[in-house]
Amino acid sequence: MSGPSSGNRTGRKLGQKVKKRGKIKASSRRWIERHINDPYVQRAQLEGYRARAAFKLLEIDAKHKILEGARRIVDLGSAPGSWSQIAAKVTDSNDADPRVAAIDFLEMDPVPGVKFLQMDFLDDDAPEKLIEACGGAPDLVMSDMAAPTTGHRRTDHLRTMHLCEVAAWFAVDVLKEGGHFLAKTFQGGTEADLLNMLKKNFKQVIHIKPPASRAESVEMYLLAKGFKGRT
Repeated sequence: MSGPSSGNRTGRKLGQKVKKRGKIKASSRRWIERHINDPYVQRAQLEGYRARAAFKLLEIDAKHKILEGARRIVDLGSAPGSWSQIAAKVTDSNDADPRVAAIDFLEMDPVPGVKFLQMDFLDDDAPEKLIEACGGAPDLVMSDMAAPTTGHRRTDHLRTMHLCEVAAWFAVDVLKEGGHFLAKTFQGGTEADLLNMLKKNFKQVIHIKPPASRAESVEMYLLAKGFKGRT
């Protein structure tokens, strides 16, 4: 799919400046200006998504078709819920027959058709609760989890890669044969052991940086397609 239009579809002009009021730091003011002028943010508001991250998933799916035919989906690190919104739609999930399970240690407003667990994915009982909430083996495990940043790039990379690795092992434990795994990672190299494990269990493993991911961001996505099944 194409990127959002740079036109004034929301009635807000791009290139707006934040007035210098009070004690707002220059760095904070620049972040606010970038956010309000971000066409993906404006498009998310227009199309009813909770965050611009929705378009990262949609762009990845447009090329790799990971949502096609999905009947059950697990969303790791789901708040504020834009990926869960998409998952509920493609699976025809509803509150009477929930087919999407989501988890985050942060609060998340309810999404129709999504069973949300507010807890740490690293908790020992989280995997079992997720599968119970999903109602069966998922066709897709997707993770937008990232560890809270410390400002030290190497430390942040290692902490997020740990989350990615735990999510990958969870996916291998629960996915239906033919299913897919998508997870956020950071530029700086995916651990060789993790890549080797995924290549043994999936037909294709690739790194992706969708257009909606900001150019200056070090985030990337690791996609493992076509789960071979458990022996």
